[in-house]
Amino acid sequence: MEKRYKILDKQIVYDGFFKMERYRLLHTLFEGGWSEPISRELFERGHAVAVLLYDPREDALVMVEQFRIGALECQTSPWFLEVVAGMVESGESEEAVARRESVEEAGCLIGRMERIAHYWVSPGGTSETMTLYCGEVDSTRAYGVHGLDHEGEDILVHVVPWEDLLVQWQQGKINSATPLLGVQWLMMNRQRLRHEWGEKL
Repeated sequence: MEKRYKILDKQIVYDGFFKMERYRLLHTLFEGGWSEPISRELFERGHAVAVLLYDPREDALVMVEQFRIGALECQTSPWFLEVVAGMVESGESEEAVARRESVEEAGCLIGRMERIAHYWVSPGGTSETMTLYCGEVDSTRAYGVHGLDHEGEDILVHVVPWEDLLVQWQQGKINSATPLLGVQWLMMNRQRLRHEWGEKL
């Protein structure tokens, strides 16, 4: 069967720091024919890149901690331990975003990089995609508070040994989707990276 959709109407209902669009559309059904017209809001915020900062010589990760408005109802804290991430700006490559954000948020220069995944963050309501990388860093140079003042960023750097991070992951203290994916990928690729990236930067 051919899967198709038709957009009947599109309106911008909010245009601020983010954008919200409302669609009226219909689409083909698995059992044949077309759906009735449906109305859906779409959260439009652009596309993002994240990078898991890994030091294969120290066997440690550089993580960042910051306040997250979407986690106000988190039972423990709306300050999350995460990986470096940022939005793609016009004309910017994904790899350039990863390198820029690593400096802005963690004060780290990335050496070698490996692409982990490209995925839709929450396709039921937003068009945002995430491209996730692993980047080689020297964790002995990572420290302090970073971020851009004009963006209201207040980002604390943590250097977390791999074994300690695994404990936090198992205890449910890593509770954001992108770092969860990154840690699981590193479980499968850590020994290879330690071999391939083992020499000094």
